[in-house]
Amino acid sequence: MSARCLTRRSLRPVALLAPPRPHTASAVIGRFCSSAQTQRVKAAKRSTFRPAAGSTHDWIGPPNPLSNLRPIVYHVAEDESELEGRLRRLRQETEDWNHNFWTQQNITFTKEKDAFIISHLKAEGLTVRDEQGRRRSLGCEDMATFYKSFLDTNRTRHVNYNKEWYRRNFTITLLMARVALSDMWRTVTRKKNSASTSS
Repeated sequence: MSARCLTRRSLRPVALLAPPRPHTASAVIGRFCSSAQTQRVKAAKRSTFRPAAGSTHDWIGPPNPLSNLRPIVYHVAEDESELEGRLRRLRQETEDWNHNFWTQQNITFTKEKDAFIISHLKAEGLTVRDEQGRRRSLGCEDMATFYKSFLDTNRTRHVNYNKEWYRRNFTITLLMARVALSDMWRTVTRKKNSASTSS
């Protein structure tokens, strides 16, 4: 991912959105529909790009081909307070944790899906590719069986993911509230000081 592929966004902290609901079939299948990109494991590396020190924006890149998530590089303010630093680091750690979870999940999904398809084709006496060299696929009902099995097998993992996501999101929201209150107090104090100086 090159620098020109990244887009800027204004530095306005926003709480993380609720996670996808992995324990429901439609949500998981929707996320995994683009998992064909996970074949490019070697090519998918997280960018080490960092905005210039004077940047005043967060930077968002294109979707990662493994996790299907857009990477975010958070702006570091020159006068960043200790509290603001804690918030930024937690947000970045949460982004990385989320990326790692879905990277592993998508890779596992693709491997198990391919194994399922090959197994069913062999049971029917078919090869992976047809006479024209095209890759064979299974019908919707067969794949629905696989999707349900995958969800059932990974239910505990998905539940734990949801719990950790909400725990992190709650902590981030609290830190954002503390940062906002700190900024308000700093503004009020500055105005009082300037008023007393002018008088």
